[in-house]
Formats: sequence, structure tokens, C-alpha cells
Amino acid sequence: MAFRYGEYHDGPDPLAPPYDVRSALDEMGDAILSGSTPVHALRDLLKRGLPGAQDRRGLDDMLREVRRRRRDLRERGRLDGTLERARALLDKAIGQERAELFPDPSDDARLREAGLDALPEDTASAIQELSTYDWRSAAARQTFEELRDLLRREVLDSQFKGLRDALANPDPQAMERIRQMMSDLNDLLDKDARGEHTQADFDDFMSKYGDLFPEKPRNLDELVDILARRAAATQRMLASMTPRQREELSNLINQTLDQAGLSDQMRRLGEALYARRPDLAWNAPERLTGEEPLAMGDAVTALEELADLTQLETALRQDYPGARLDDIDEAAVRRALGRSAVDDLEALKRIERELEEQGYLLRRRGKLELTPKAVRRLGETALRRVFSTLDAGRRGDHDQHDAGSAGELTGSSRPWRFGDEQPLDVVRTLVNGVRSGGVALGDRVGVRLSVDDFEVAETERRSAAAVCLLVDLSYSMALRGTWAAAKQTALALQALVASKFPQDAVQIIGFSNYARVLQPDELAGLDWDMVQGTNLHHALLIAGRHLDRHPDFEPVVLVVTDGEPTAHLMRNGRSAFEWPPSHETLELTLAEVDKMTRRRATINVFMLAADDRLKEFVDEVARRNGGRVFSPSAERLGEYVVSDFLRLRRAR
Repeated sequence: MAFRYGEYHDGPDPLAPPYDVRSALDEMGDAILSGSTPVHALRDLLKRGLPGAQDRRGLDDMLREVRRRRRDLRERGRLDGTLERARALLDKAIGQERAELFPDPSDDARLREAGLDALPEDTASAIQELSTYDWRSAAARQTFEELRDLLRREVLDSQFKGLRDALANPDPQAMERIRQMMSDLNDLLDKDARGEHTQADFDDFMSKYGDLFPEKPRNLDELVDILARRAAATQRMLASMTPRQREELSNLINQTLDQAGLSDQMRRLGEALYARRPDLAWNAPERLTGEEPLAMGDAVTALEELADLTQLETALRQDYPGARLDDIDEAAVRRALGRSAVDDLEALKRIERELEEQGYLLRRRGKLELTPKAVRRLGETALRRVFSTLDAGRRGDHDQHDAGSAGELTGSSRPWRFGDEQPLDVVRTLVNGVRSGGVALGDRVGVRLSVDDFEVAETERRSAAAVCLLVDLSYSMALRGTWAAAKQTALALQALVASKFPQDAVQIIGFSNYARVLQPDELAGLDWDMVQGTNLHHALLIAGRHLDRHPDFEPVVLVVTDGEPTAHLMRNGRSAFEWPPSHETLELTLAEVDKMTRRRATINVFMLAADDRLKEFVDEVARRNGGRVFSPSAERLGEYVVSDFLRLRRAR
């Protein structure tokens, strides 16, 4: 046996490693953490293409190629090439006939010349009158037959792609086969309309006439699609001409079909195709700007491709409600951009499909949402981004190794010391005793233990904390461009507590005109509130309840805001807004600050604006509570919050 090795060209590399769908989620996460929605983040990812897959095109790359193809097609030529060629052949035949008649002095020759002079200006009408003319010139008769053959080929090629070559040297039997094919095709469509069509009927039809359909359709639906798109392109070609050109060419088409005995069959076929595919742009004009005259079949092919490219461009843009990659017709992609583009599209579909199947994305009532699993992943990404800016020496945990039996086992042991309360490591203790030497007890061997043989299991005690992160959701956060940083910070802190300090009780509270507890799975898709009011009073009330539910936990309160309090919660539960802040709003808010102080909760405020009133308010909070005030840039907010949280936990 002989083997030949070479580069693989039949589709994507079968040995290539599978694309890591988590990388796609991380790529989306950059947009989501910057304030984008999941659906827009996914759409942008698919447009750019897969990160790290340079050999794969994104939707934007395909869209640029489609637009280039459309531009080239529009500049390819003019639509009236067949009409121009028909006029030229007609004029040539008339000129050859006149040259034959001119030397003849007979009255018959003059009468014939008068008839030629009286021919209509319309090409189709002139050809109709000359169809019964008895040509004196053999050259003129041959030219006129060439004209009729041209029209027959072009008209049929405009309806059935590929018949122009099949009829290059027509004979009566070839035309009779075309007529029989048309009749059988119409019968097949009628049978399908009655619900009696089977695949066997189609296979029998293709066994007889398959050579007339170079597209090789596999079933009747594919054949109808091919013929309908071609017929619609013919109608668009006529609609794109001037009224005079349209009338002349329509007359030529009808006249040619009548002479070929195909008029009735073509009318039946056109009606059936339109009834099945009314969605096609049957009469939409199209503009071609080229200089080269195109034959009728070539013009129809160009318009057919333009229609495909127009629909494909719309699908590739993915900018309409409910857009999905499944809307993109792979057959249209293959026709327009080739097999490799189909592989690239399938790779994009696989990413979209895998994100859903692996539990990162969820479609609910037509809306794309992130799952809790995806939110955890984005939180980890945000946390890695924060830690990448921190010095390694500042990333300490808050473990204590001097603790008693309530601690967590570390998996290691150490020699027992007086006062240790850690559990005894029995196995290591006995092993130490055996190594020291056994003691004979009659017929048995015992183990004598000394103080030095005892080992205890090492533990660490982790202090639990009740963490409250209060995040401003007011409209000003979006106006100042700080909202995305605040959301990213909340995700990072949530991920840090969940991964490093699972014993901590964290609660994230968003506040605008009202405050509310934010669940972890809604953080990524969270958006700012387009309302007036910064109700820190309500947020501190909710945070206080969280701390009261965990009285033995260390209280940690972090506030992220860009404005002083402008709203408070009234006794009836409604929000009262006033700007500049009213005395009552400030008084009630500071009262909650005092309650936090009595709970031993330090409030650290991260100030995202430099307003004088905000500075005055946070300075008063720091004076009453003893907490600290930070004024980070939006880009460094996550670093400040996370590092301050770690500092507080280590200090505790």
C-alpha cells in the first residue's frame, strides 16, 4: 500500500485541540464587567472572532468580504447586454439583406426594401415581423437564425442556470426534451401541492433531467429554492431597466418562449414558484454601474448573487431583535465565501452552543442571561485582574496558627507542647512510640509512650466576618463612567469571599432612591438605576440587619459612592429625595453611622468624586466612626476595596 502525506484541506483541522469555551466567557466578561449586557457581549465576541484563533474569521471579517463581493458585482457590467447584442445582430441581418437587394433593379427588390424601411423601432416587434420574412440573402438568414438561437439560449438560461451551454448547438430533440422537462416539473409541483409528492418522484425526475441542473439539488425544496431565486432575479433585472428597455426585453422573452412552445409551461412554473417563495424580492430594482454589457443569463446570475449577498449581510450584522447565528444560511455562506467560511461559521456556532450547554448562558423568554456558574467565573476573572495590580507581599490571608480545637485541620502535625489544645494525632504518636522501641508484655509486644512521642494535628483558626459592600446605583455613577468599575469591584469581592473566606457572610447592597440586596447571580447583568436619589440611609439600615444576624462575626462595612446622601427612608416606607441634601436626610444617615459604630463596625468609604459636599460628609463619617476615606480612580477601585478588605481581615 502507498501513502501520501500533505496538508489537510477538507475543512477544519481534525487534530486541532478544542477551543476552550471558558476563554470565550472571559472575553465576554471584559465587556460585561465594563457595563455591557450578556447578549451584546456575545454578539461583539462573535463579530470579532474567537480570541487566540487567528485562522478563524469572525462575523465582521465575513461581513467585510460580503460587502467587497457586492461592490465587485455592482461594478461588473450593464444589464442590457442581451438587448444590445440582439439589436446588433438584427441590424447586421438587415444590412446583409439590403446589400443583397441593392443590385437587383426589380420591383420585388424595391418592395422588400420598403418593407425593411417600415420595420418598427422596437427590437421585439421587428424580430416578430421578420420571423415570416423570406430572406434573399443566405448570410442574412444565417445571422437572423443566430439571433433567434441567442435569444432562446439567453431566455432559458435566465430561468434555468446552465441551459445556455446545453443549447449551444440546439436540435429539435434537445428542445423537445426541454419542453418535456418543464411539463414534468410542473406536474411534480402540482402533485406536491396536493400532498402526493414523494422523494421517489423527485429522484425519478432527477434521473431523467439531472444534467440540466448543475446545482444538483437533493430534494424538491432545494430545487424550488434554486428556481425561485433565479426567477426572482430575472424579475429584478427587468425592474432595474428603463421602461423602454423593460418593454423591449419582456417582449423578446415572451416572443422567444412562444416560438419555443414553452410559454404556457413557463407561466405555470412562474406562478408556482412565486406562490412558494413570496418572501423573495421579486420586483426590487438593483443598480449595476459597470461598463461591460452582460448577457441576460450573466446579468441574472449577478443579480441572484447580489440578492444572496444582501440577505447574508443582514444576517451577518446580527443587529435585529432576537438575532442568532442559526439565522445565517450556511448554503448562502458557502455560495458567497466558500467552504472555509462555513467552517468558521460552525466554529462560532459551536462556541454559542457550548456556552449554553455547559451552563454559562441561559435563554429565558428570548433573553440571554448569565447563569450563577458564569457569574462565579466572571468574579474570578475580576479578582485576578485586581490581584494582578497588587504586590505579592500584600496578598496575605488572615490565618491564625495559635488556635485550639475549634480550628480547621491543615493536614500536618507537630510535637505536642504544654498547653496545646489541638486534637491528638494518634497515628503519628504511635509510630513515634514504635520507633522508640517496643516493650515485651508476656507473649505480646506493647508500645511505651513518652512525652516526646506525642504529636498533635495542626489547625488554624479562621475568624468569620460579616461583610457588607454598599454600592451606589444612582444615575450619576453612569454619567461619571464609574458604574462599570463598581460592578467589577462587587464581583471581585464576592469571588474573593467565596473562594478564600467561605466562612464569611457577605452581603452586597445596591442603593439609589431605595436600597436592595443584590444576589450574586444578578451582579454581572446589573445596571444602574435611572432615578434620582442616593439613599445611603436605607442601605445602612439593611447592612445593620445583616450584621445583627451575625453577632459573633467581625463586622466589615465598605461603601462605594460618588455623591453625598440625597434621599432617606420615611416612616411610611417611601423614599424622600431632596437636593441639595436636606438636614433630615443627613441627620438620619449619620444616625445609622453611629449605630454601626456601636456595633464595632468600621465604615471605610471609597469616594469616586471630589465634590465639596461629599468630602464634608465622608469626613464627618470618618470622624464619628473612625473609618478611613479613600479617593481612588475608577480603574483602581477594585484594587483599593479588595486590599482594604484583606487589611481589615488580617488586622482582626
